[in-house]
Amino acid sequence: MSNKNQNKGLGRGLEALLSNAAETGIRHEQTSSPLTSIKEIELSQIVPNPFQPRSEFDRQKLQELSDSIHQMGVIQPITVKKISVGRYQIISGERRFRASKMAGLKTIPAYIKDVNEDAMLEMALVENIQREDLDAIDIAISFQRLIEECSLTQEALSPRVGKNRATIANYLRLLKLPPQIQVAIKSGAITMGHAKALLSLDNERQQITLTDKIIKEDLSVRETEAVVQKASSLSKKKEPKPKTQASGSAKQAETLLGKYFTGKIILKSKPKGGELIFRYNTEKQLEDFLNILKEHNLQ
Repeated sequence: MSNKNQNKGLGRGLEALLSNAAETGIRHEQTSSPLTSIKEIELSQIVPNPFQPRSEFDRQKLQELSDSIHQMGVIQPITVKKISVGRYQIISGERRFRASKMAGLKTIPAYIKDVNEDAMLEMALVENIQREDLDAIDIAISFQRLIEECSLTQEALSPRVGKNRATIANYLRLLKLPPQIQVAIKSGAITMGHAKALLSLDNERQQITLTDKIIKEDLSVRETEAVVQKASSLSKKKEPKPKTQASGSAKQAETLLGKYFTGKIILKSKPKGGELIFRYNTEKQLEDFLNILKEHNLQ
């Protein structure tokens, strides 16, 4: 049986199912509008989705999908939006669209939906997050776009993508990492577990240095966490202790005593009280100070 015949047979079977679904009021999981019937659309009439969250497609995996489509046809229809007479724009399924072109197909089964651009973006992002093998950075960017461009909160986003709020927050934190580290995550050089450990470091230079170490020494997530913990401890030890500001009276006393004592005066203020220390280098410095006290009847 040819691919074309396989696709047509599949389309008729799914179309029958969808007709039954429409009659019983079953609706699409990502939109409130009923599912439309499936139609075979020429690939030449379809243009990619400008809101596609995936920035790169794995060539090998795309070839594997193309080989499968060449043998079995397109099992899961793509979803498109009609933009003009004989012209359609992909809402979801660009990977299947590309693989179908590679396989030499002329047409592809598709759902045709009438949606505005906001709904189109949301559907494309959610569909990719749920069904495609996105890397952690692409998922994070998709979450960020859903929040910013579709005016969603993390709480509202959670049920849409099937992930709890804490998981969404962890993905979004990855976008705070330096670009070099984000590239390492995208390429698979480090995992999201490594990245979460790196986020514990406040210093970008330390994060980048440790990323290089993870890659060169093939550190596990647990080993990375240990290195981060050690680095954090050393940083805390190096941090100077905050000095307690001396009061106005203490500063006045220090100035006044400095007029009569030629040695070093050290004033240490504490949360409660403080210390006043006189340091002299020669016996004469101490004698001169005592003489001044006698002159002023302070002894």
